[in-house]
This record gives sequence, structure tokens and C-alpha cells, in this order.
Amino acid sequence: MAVPGDIDAICSGLPEVELGTSWGNRPTYKVPRGPKGRGFVMYRAPHKTAVDPETGELYQDLLVIVVPDDAAKAALVEDPSVPFFTVPHFDGYNAVLVQESRLGEIARDELAEIIVEAWAARAPKKLAAQFFAGR
Repeated sequence: MAVPGDIDAICSGLPEVELGTSWGNRPTYKVPRGPKGRGFVMYRAPHKTAVDPETGELYQDLLVIVVPDDAAKAALVEDPSVPFFTVPHFDGYNAVLVQESRLGEIARDELAEIIVEAWAARAPKKLAAQFFAGR
């Protein structure tokens, strides 16, 4: 099963990835390295737009993971067997949310597949093509 430490291991194992910041200095994995890097996995700060519906508390451990398109987002958030979800704040944005504390509900391989898709959605096309050609 996946654990929070898998996020860094998976992201850091992809080509041209760096851990930078975005959205108010939040840790964000970006591709490619440097000023043109685009975020694909971000640690989100607690915010009133993401509240646990059962407790009313702000989520403290949210990850934002980019998805390639609306269909991929729908597939993840509509599947009751996985812990991915969205909130109205992310309507129209190709990303899903997941609590780090719930990563154990999915296999590490499944998490890796989702992160690789996120990376590919943000990576320069040539870099992504080279990566997939070499697999």
C-alpha cells in the first residue's frame, strides 16, 4: 500500500523534476527544472474551500494531483474504491485531491501511475515522449 513517503520517491524518480514552491510557498513538484517548471503535485495548505464533510474541520494533509483531462478526473473521483475527491473550488481544473493519511487505501503502483500521468500532463511533450519510449 502507498505511504506519504512514496510521493517524494515517485516524483523525484521522474525526469527533470524539482521540488519547488507555488501557491503561497507550498511545496510543489514541478517539471521541467527551472523557471519554466509547471506543478503537477502540490501540498495544499488548509483552506476553507476544503472541509471534511463529516467533521467540519479543514483538511490538514491534502495533496493536489494534476490529471490529464476531465475524464481522468471523473474516473478517480467517481470510483468509491479510491480516496480521491474534489471540491467546488477545483471545478473546471484538472486535478484531484487526496489526504496523505488515506494513501494507504491504494496500492503504491496505482499511486505511481497517477503521478506519472500528472507529470506527463505538465512535462514538455518531447520529454514525456522520450520517457515513455524508454519504458
